Amino acid sequence: MFKKILIANRGEIACRVIRTARRMGIATVAVYSDADRRALHVHMADEAVRIGPPPSRESYLNIDALIAACRQTGADAVHPGYGFLSERADFARRLEEAGIAFIGPRPEAIASMGDKIASKQLAQRAGVSTIPGHDGLVESPEQAMDIARGIGYPVMIKASAGGGGKGLRVAHDDQQAHAGFLACQSEAMRSFGDDRIFIEKFIEQPRHIEIQILADEHGQALYLWERECSLQRRHQKLIEEAPSSFLSSETRHAMGEQAAALAQAVGYRTAGTVEFVVGSDQSFYFLEMNTRLQVEHPVTEAITGLDLVEWMIRTAAGEALPFSQADIRMDGWAIECRINAEDPFRNNLPSNGRITHYVPPEQANGVRVDTGIEPGAEISVHYDPMIAKLIVHAPDRDRAIAGMLQALDEFVIRGVQANIPLQSTLLQHHDFVSGQFDTGFMARHYPDALPAGGAIAADETLLASLAAWRECQRERSLATDPGAVGQTAMHYCLCAPEQPGHVRHIAVQHDTAADNWQIAIDSTPAMTLAVTVEAQGRRLKGRLGDRAFVVQVEDEKDGANGPVCTLWQHGSVRRFLVLRPAAHALLLAQPTDAALQGDLAVTAPMAGTLLKISVSCGQTLQAGDSVATIEAMKMEHSLTVDAACVVESLLAEAGQAVSAGQALLTFKPL
Repeated sequence: MFKKILIANRGEIACRVIRTARRMGIATVAVYSDADRRALHVHMADEAVRIGPPPSRESYLNIDALIAACRQTGADAVHPGYGFLSERADFARRLEEAGIAFIGPRPEAIASMGDKIASKQLAQRAGVSTIPGHDGLVESPEQAMDIARGIGYPVMIKASAGGGGKGLRVAHDDQQAHAGFLACQSEAMRSFGDDRIFIEKFIEQPRHIEIQILADEHGQALYLWERECSLQRRHQKLIEEAPSSFLSSETRHAMGEQAAALAQAVGYRTAGTVEFVVGSDQSFYFLEMNTRLQVEHPVTEAITGLDLVEWMIRTAAGEALPFSQADIRMDGWAIECRINAEDPFRNNLPSNGRITHYVPPEQANGVRVDTGIEPGAEISVHYDPMIAKLIVHAPDRDRAIAGMLQALDEFVIRGVQANIPLQSTLLQHHDFVSGQFDTGFMARHYPDALPAGGAIAADETLLASLAAWRECQRERSLATDPGAVGQTAMHYCLCAPEQPGHVRHIAVQHDTAADNWQIAIDSTPAMTLAVTVEAQGRRLKGRLGDRAFVVQVEDEKDGANGPVCTLWQHGSVRRFLVLRPAAHALLLAQPTDAALQGDLAVTAPMAGTLLKISVSCGQTLQAGDSVATIEAMKMEHSLTVDAACVVESLLAEAGQAVSAGQALLTFKPL
């Protein structure tokens, strides 16, 4: 067995590997860029080595620096995690030549299966079902259009070395094929250093279902059931579950057997994933093979009881798997939500910055949190925006969904915007609950930003009651005799800050004998409210009448017209201006300000690198025209104008680092 493992990665997955290695009695080495010098994985490891500046190509993709770190620390094995160099055959080969074990497949397996074109050809020879398409490389956008016409639209344009949704576009016509080829080629070269492109038929209304495999050097290849990964946005997975509610037992076993056969055909070792696209009739086709650990591996661990990282380490050390296919159990249901620093109310734009408060749900009763974050951590523009993975395991799917909704409500993150409201919304959608969804779910139901208050009807009574109770607590904290506040009913007027005329009247009174509160809304009978305050005042748990709740809250102390309380639960967000009746009457008597005019500029929606400005001064634009492209968190974001206009001035240049809100160009409307 290995004595010391270097983790050639960062963040959540580095911490994940460290935990298993520590349990196995193996020493660990973390590596870090200058941007990650204070990161959690650096503190968790037994040793840590700096490998370069923040850009990935100068640090986490720097093979020479990683091998030097192994030699410096005496590490005899490397775990690559996922992303970065995890599927680079030349990295595994260089380690092998240096006498350092690679905790993953052999370089030959990575090369043959990591290349999308070669892997498809090998899959066909192994008897695996494959999607119709063009087997060769595509050299130009014109050739891409010709091939797409021959296959028949829609088609999938993919980078041969791609993964994680990068270097991938769907084209429905010649224009999209031309633009998609160029975008894939550019994105793939920057992300993977390989701009080879291929094209295949796009299966409409498909499901994305993958099979987890585990193999050893002694000829045994097992399948550890499937993961349902169809809930995606821009080809990035959002929610994964195991098993899939869609597959029949026959299809499940057929997919597993094909995946295991493919692993044996390539002489595979350790953990890997075979991805399939599945039609509505349960026909399935090989999509690609990921020769690494997947982000979503915890749901498989939950239902099988196996630690995949441990078995990666053991099989890489030459151990045989001590169990057979018949021993692989399927226990209950597991769901994983990827908690990303993205703003679902601003079209899911990355939200970088410093995390000021971080309080995850308690890891008990089937709840698991995998993270590389702690309070004070920085979400950098240089890397992906993942904050954590939240996993819930329960006896069945309904209880897994309910448990996940509560865990999301309990997850406190401040300083950056997280995508938790989106995750909660998806879990409550009828199509998800019933299992009737495919990879087009997001485009059909949530193509853009969530509405300001969320897409789910809020429990207005609960949230308003808590806002009034919260203001009563604030008044108590300021009083000379706090115990006297609330002995008689305290009356409040609640309204949205932008709608002061739409008001709810709430009375709050403390029941000293029962040590709870009585809440009466708009002259209705009073309800009993019991509240426990957690997470430095940002999480409220309790009961209103017979309803249990978990609600998050944040106060705006500098509200223009008085205290503003923001509360959210199950993906719904409400902001209440909480005033005493006299103050509310005074507010209504004030004249309304004139509407402010929007500024006539295109601004950067997030911090990143300006890749290009697509327009020039004096150019006339139409609604929807692209004016600039920004790269942030390893993804490209196109900026457009909303109406016809003329460009007045350019305020930034290609290659420039820009901050969120920075003006890039100005225009005047036509």
